[in-house]
Amino acid sequence: MHRYQVDVLIQGFPGRSVCHGGLGWSTVALLRGEGRTILIDVGAFGMRKPLERRLKECLVDPKDVTDVVLTHAHYDHVVNFTLFPNARIWIGQVEIDWAAAQPPGFDPLPELYVQELAQSQRVTKVISGEEFIPGIHAYAVPGHTPGHLLFVLDNGENDILFTGDSAKNRAELLSRKVIDTDDREQSAQSIELIWSYWKRRPGNLLIPGHDLTIALDAQGEPSYLGKREAGIRVWFTQTVEQSDVIDLTSP
Repeated sequence: MHRYQVDVLIQGFPGRSVCHGGLGWSTVALLRGEGRTILIDVGAFGMRKPLERRLKECLVDPKDVTDVVLTHAHYDHVVNFTLFPNARIWIGQVEIDWAAAQPPGFDPLPELYVQELAQSQRVTKVISGEEFIPGIHAYAVPGHTPGHLLFVLDNGENDILFTGDSAKNRAELLSRKVIDTDDREQSAQSIELIWSYWKRRPGNLLIPGHDLTIALDAQGEPSYLGKREAGIRVWFTQTVEQSDVIDLTSP
């Protein structure tokens, strides 16, 4: 039996900017156990200071992170792998081979970071179906990207699913539709696969790429765990001492 302590370091957020593109506020999770310190996804540039603070709160030094596990190759999930110099990097074989073959474009792929992942000796390519870390299996969930992976942690009494952007939030899970996808049919099939693993055992948890952790209630409906924390500080005044906070925690 494999047991890990699981902490969500950064809450994902189910929203996007209206005028300025993606927020890139993605989930970062920390797993500790089996002699390993594991990060599942590592966030975008704007996540660096909050990520540094949360690692310190958990008494984790970046040099001690043993594994960085990436659901897919988009910028808001991968670019901070460079901050963990001693970590083995895990990413899907289909995903990195596809991403490395793409020309620069107006899309979320960080071209230079992808090229480094494609050639780095620290990277191991993951194949769907394998248990690549003790207790953690990878499963193909294409759609959002061609090689996106779902990670299922067998944590003893229950499983914990890390869906990345194959199902970014509760709305996508309930509607069976993915807002940003290269293949809508594949995404719908991937969400059905996610549901099948989620319902496999009572007490299973799901940690999506851009939302709070979710559990299934007694009626089998997804319900949030924890309290959302999200807001923006703005300076619409004439002095830097005065600012306002826009609360983003409720509709």
